Amino acid sequence: MRYELWAIGKTNEKYLEEGCKEYLKRISRFGAFEFIIWNDVRIGTETPAEMVKQKEATSFLSKLSKDDYVVLLDEKGNSMSSRSFAEYLEDFEWIGKKKVIFIIGGAFGFDKSLYQRANDKLSLSKMTMSHQLIRLVFLEQFYRAMTILNNHPYHND
Repeated sequence: MRYELWAIGKTNEKYLEEGCKEYLKRISRFGAFEFIIWNDVRIGTETPAEMVKQKEATSFLSKLSKDDYVVLLDEKGNSMSSRSFAEYLEDFEWIGKKKVIFIIGGAFGFDKSLYQRANDKLSLSKMTMSHQLIRLVFLEQFYRAMTILNNHPYHND
């Protein structure tokens, strides 16, 4: 089983970058996980949001295979507890998925073509968060889920 987290653009906040590195190090103890940062697609400050979303979607879609299970991290997605998220990840093992890709959209969200390709949507909060901050939040929750599945004492109910 392989998990990937895809995001657009580099993080420009040192504390977020350091936090992500810490959780990636912790996650690496539990198996195959890759964090891939795609280049920002903005042409300039005046580029319309729809055009940015389309270009981001084109970039993502060109790298996906038909067998990839795609989960968009989206405020309109399904909400779940940390324990439910762990069970969600465990289900991928049972149904035989080889690769699950979680995608964080850019500052403007996702293009409709990416919504159409996605297998699922997951909300980490009903509140809107920075697309850079959500990286750290997701990585912490992914690590938490792995500790739950592996009976590690990190998570407290």
